[in-house]
Amino acid sequence: MNNKQCCTESNDKVLDQNYWDGQYKANTTGWDLGVISPPLKAYIDAIEDKNSAILIPGCGNTYEAAYLLEVGFTNITVIDIAPTLIRILQQKFATNNNIKIVLGDFFKHQGSYDLIIEQTFFCALPPTMRQEYVAKMHDLLAKNGKLAGVLFNRTFTAGPPFGGSQEEYKMLFKDAFEVLSMDVSNNSIAPRANTELFIELKKMDDTNVNLYNLEGIITNDSTSAVVSKLEKLESVLNVSINTDFTTLLLVSTNEFPLLELQEVLSYDNNLKINTL
Repeated sequence: MNNKQCCTESNDKVLDQNYWDGQYKANTTGWDLGVISPPLKAYIDAIEDKNSAILIPGCGNTYEAAYLLEVGFTNITVIDIAPTLIRILQQKFATNNNIKIVLGDFFKHQGSYDLIIEQTFFCALPPTMRQEYVAKMHDLLAKNGKLAGVLFNRTFTAGPPFGGSQEEYKMLFKDAFEVLSMDVSNNSIAPRANTELFIELKKMDDTNVNLYNLEGIITNDSTSAVVSKLEKLESVLNVSINTDFTTLLLVSTNEFPLLELQEVLSYDNNLKINTL
């Protein structure tokens, strides 16, 4: 990527299938390095089990998958929402039985994977979807499964890409994942130097990660109050609410009946909680 603000759009842009397919049709893919990123190449080179089930979401031109195949991996799935891209990948890998190419919505995808590779997918999602990202990653990973890749350690005036900070990410993934690594990458390409964190997160198998729809929150103060109330419940490990106050991520050691959660929030008649 020659420009750290590739594909910059206003935050109210609808980042749906039509948007991303349009990027490939117009060849406006400024995030595309043309090769596998150095941090991921180094990580892949250290993996011993070539039969690991690996998923690459929001795969793009997926140089990562091409490299995995080159070095002998046998169980790779890539998924993207853009039909134009998927047709290209189907032709590119038509004779290789070690890769499965899926056209679809990652958040509706079903499967079980030992490793999920993160490369420009997280930063392409609207920040309002980050709680959904955590829950879906946790759901798709097998026991002891890992999420590994790079996240931006900087902010942008608009997006995509959307950035963030190490502190924010640690709070987001807290107790749903064990943080094995979340440090500034020392081998990023020059335009991204000192702006990327390399992450390796291990699924916490004994925790429940659930999403809920919220109604009635309109301010950050209201958010803080809801989080504070829920954190007092025994067995709750982490609570976070997305940036438009509509989605709650609850990490706990026990499952909670919906009525119990609604009772906790009954101090405000405007607050409603429902399963997603």
